[in-house]
Amino acid sequence: MSGAKTTHELSAPWRENIEAMTMAVIMALFLKLFMVEAYQIPSGSMQPTLIGHVSSKGIIKDRILADKFSFHFRDPERFEVVIFRYPLNHAKNFVKRVVGMPGEYFRIHNGDLWQRATEAEPWRIPRRSREVQRETWKHLVRDEPEHSSWSTNSKNWQATGRKLVARGSGSADYRPGDGSIMDVYNHGYPDSVLPLIPFVHQDSGTYPVSDLRLEGTVRALPDCKAIELSLTEGPRTFTFRIPGPLAPPGEVPTIRVESRGFDREYPSSGAETPYRLPDGQSVQFGVQNLDDLLELDIDGEVVCSLEIDPAEDQNSSVRIAVHGGGADFDELMLSRDIYYTSHHAKVSETRIPEGNYFMMGDNTQNSSDSREWTFARYQVTDPETGIERVLRGSFERNNLNPYIDAGDPEGPIIYMRDEWGERYRLKQTDAKKLSYETASFVPRELILGRAFAVFWPLDPINGRYRWGWIH
Repeated sequence: MSGAKTTHELSAPWRENIEAMTMAVIMALFLKLFMVEAYQIPSGSMQPTLIGHVSSKGIIKDRILADKFSFHFRDPERFEVVIFRYPLNHAKNFVKRVVGMPGEYFRIHNGDLWQRATEAEPWRIPRRSREVQRETWKHLVRDEPEHSSWSTNSKNWQATGRKLVARGSGSADYRPGDGSIMDVYNHGYPDSVLPLIPFVHQDSGTYPVSDLRLEGTVRALPDCKAIELSLTEGPRTFTFRIPGPLAPPGEVPTIRVESRGFDREYPSSGAETPYRLPDGQSVQFGVQNLDDLLELDIDGEVVCSLEIDPAEDQNSSVRIAVHGGGADFDELMLSRDIYYTSHHAKVSETRIPEGNYFMMGDNTQNSSDSREWTFARYQVTDPETGIERVLRGSFERNNLNPYIDAGDPEGPIIYMRDEWGERYRLKQTDAKKLSYETASFVPRELILGRAFAVFWPLDPINGRYRWGWIH
């Protein structure tokens, strides 16, 4: 009969569904292996770029997407955030920033990163792009309208929250009497997340920080001659001057360096084009001292810059001054750079082997990274073959790995996870402890991909939402 269906025709829809599901699984696996994969940030080692924190007050863990495709065609670049297999335990994936490149000499000194190609060359600081800078600046000022971090030196000036109302010549200082700006642990967290973060850390506030950025908006009054924004670094003062509406025609924004006890005289650096603040209009500004480069930007454009020599004295302060008339400042934000610590590091100066990379977290007070990675090692004998071999596993403080159980009835027992993620139970009498082995580098083949976006959490009710590109 024409209406009859064959067994093959009856089973075709089921086969099509199975084929479709199979292809979907294959495509999902293909995308995960070669294209894009999601990861969760479990710790605060990459704060403020990426946040991962768990406390009794709450939990916040960034979810990120990683591009696993690009590195099939190119190598990682300096300052990219990458995902890689932990060299001391390949069963774990880590997320860090690439700071040291293959074959170069690398150094951590005075809170900065340094590199050189050969021992004969002078050390230099590798400079970050503006996109990376925006990720790594740690904001110091909170949005608290009833409180201000600025103290004025004139009765006609008023400071409220992130605003300064300046009438007549005068100045305001950032938190005078508090001493230098320090590397406080909880700097850089968003206001909505900060209540979850402890204010005290064992290394918090240890070092003064002079790599700073001050930004905001300014509306100059008609009789304002100039505004000056000053950052200090030890005995040096860097003054960024922007002419006001009352400045003579032809004046340009400048950077001036004044130093006490320094032999070198720095010339003033000026913009190429004359500029005066417009009368009564708000203008965005930013001044910074970062990696021995001074920069002044107006409305997002760098108008003048000046390279300076490194300084051992990192003590710092910040001042805003107005000459003649007055001005209104708003959205003032002071930020500091990462202070790369090395006091607990196994490695603070090294040569990176070819084909390897040096990795660090942006939160160097709380990051397990290339500075301190170390193998714990034991020599053991196979009871069946009598062959001796060395077991290596990531050394973790506080008896986490290897873990030694001294109360076992058989005698002290060593529990250890090796570099491949395998677990071992060893009698202490059967394992000979060897010296620790520093393992600071990540081989190229262990790097899986580039972190390029944060997509979670999304909690607008509590103001805790994380969404954007990673640089």
